[in-house]
Amino acid sequence: MARRGHRPSQAPGNRPRLWGRHAVGAALVNPDRVVRKLWVTREGAASLNIPDSIPTTYADVADLGRLVPSDAPHQGLVAEVDPLEDIWLGDLLQQGAGEGDQRPLLVLDQVTDPHNVGAILRSAAAFDALGIVTQDRHAPPESGALARAASGALEIVPWVRVVNLSRALDEIAEAGFWRIGLAGEATDTLAQAIGKARVALVLGAEGEGMRHNTAQHCDQLARLPISERMESLNVSNAAAIALYAVAARG
Repeated sequence: MARRGHRPSQAPGNRPRLWGRHAVGAALVNPDRVVRKLWVTREGAASLNIPDSIPTTYADVADLGRLVPSDAPHQGLVAEVDPLEDIWLGDLLQQGAGEGDQRPLLVLDQVTDPHNVGAILRSAAAFDALGIVTQDRHAPPESGALARAASGALEIVPWVRVVNLSRALDEIAEAGFWRIGLAGEATDTLAQAIGKARVALVLGAEGEGMRHNTAQHCDQLARLPISERMESLNVSNAAAIALYAVAARG
């Protein structure tokens, strides 16, 4: 299970910095997010409702560019924040335990690229997923690049980090989810595997795919019916297609 509670307080130099209108705007309206400081241009500030309680420095575009990675599209907005509070997997599963709740769950096995995880969070928000689950040691931390790719979804999609992914998959099964692992070598298509039960979609990293032990903790393996001309899809694209398939099932 995931930890619960606040992460250890971080020194200002180690806090995540978010940038861009969507990421910073979503952080400002998230009651669970602590925003420590803002750097803004006059134009950037005009697009947001900035609380008076947040220390805010007005600067020009070049100054903000020095606060973020080279060529990061900050749109005149940079925020220094505390990481979000950790979530118990059991608490997340309890949120989805209501009668008729069919929201899917996403489980990521060693997907470490922040752009991919951010894009998956964005798709999870778009298709109303219950949340995502990753292994703590093999997933990216919160960062500006991840938040930018998530386009605000980092603030609204619950993200559970667990120590042991196999045990987490056992807990997910006990909560009534049918665990479908996406694998290109599977015989069944995702449409054949979905059925009527609540679904947990399990996706592995690009190239390596799911680890053997993770696949062993799935109820069924399934593939996306892509052309033989292409070996695989980017994991974030695969997640979006799989989420759509779950949402569109009859």
